[in-house]
This record gives sequence, structure tokens and C-alpha cells, in this order.
Amino acid sequence: MTDESIAKLRSLLTAYAERKASAQPPAKTGHGAAEQKRRACADSLRNIVRPVLDGFMAELKNAGHDASTRDHTEREDAYPSVALSFTPRARTANSPETALASALMFKYDPRRGILVQREVKASPTKGRVVTATSDRIGTIGVDAVSTQWVETKTLAFIEDVLKAN
Repeated sequence: MTDESIAKLRSLLTAYAERKASAQPPAKTGHGAAEQKRRACADSLRNIVRPVLDGFMAELKNAGHDASTRDHTEREDAYPSVALSFTPRARTANSPETALASALMFKYDPRRGILVQREVKASPTKGRVVTATSDRIGTIGVDAVSTQWVETKTLAFIEDVLKAN
């Protein structure tokens, strides 16, 4: 990413964080400790991780790639998660569309806090077998998650996808 893109991304994140900080919902009571922890994680994923992923998604789309985000922080029947899906696209008209979608997921893990998992799929034209395995690239406590940490994990993921394709 260029310095200009990074500056734009940071200004978007700062504006969003300021807007969300001024409109904090009242704390809910009457839930068990596990439910409160799950809700705190959902809030972190929604207010810290999701805006960063949205910024990266916008930059990827502006560069001509396919990208989307998924948000499962509102569900009551599952652990909260947010994800970025990314499919690199070549800018030339001659190159075939052979890249597969890769995903970066930030999930709640009751024992570890927020777990980061990635699934990088290489292009079939690279001569490698495409597998559906994924690997963990980090964990962090719910209270310790920051935009810088999310940016670092996301940039490493995008770099790995581009190298694989």
C-alpha cells in the first residue's frame, strides 16, 4: 500500500472510532460471565476489526480485485466473527481468471480471545494442488485488540495471497 492509501485508511478509521466512542451503548446486565465475554468480543470485532477490514476491502476493490467482508457479530446462536474474502485479479485482458478466493477470519475463541485464521488458495495455474486447509496466524485478548494489530495481520494475509497467485 502506498503512503497515501495508508493515510486515507487511517483517517477513515480515526473518524469511525471517534464516532463510535461517542455513542457507546449502556452495559447489559443479567448475563453470565461467558455471555458478557462473548458480547465484548462481538463489540471489539464490530467496532475495531470490521472498520479495518472494510478499509482494506475498499482499497482492494479500487485496485481492481474482488473483495468482500462478512460480519457475524449479531448472531446469538454462534461465536462472533468477521472475515475478509479476497480474490486477486490481473489487470490485463489476456490473463485468464484463475485465482481462487482466499479468506482472513477474526473469530471469538472462549479460551484465547480473538483468533485469526487464514485460508490462502493458490491459483491452479501455479501447478500446485489447491487445498482447503487453513492456518492460525495469531491470537490476542479481547481487551488488547487494536487497529494496528488488525492492519498487520491483514497486510500479511494480502501479501501471502498475492505471492501465492
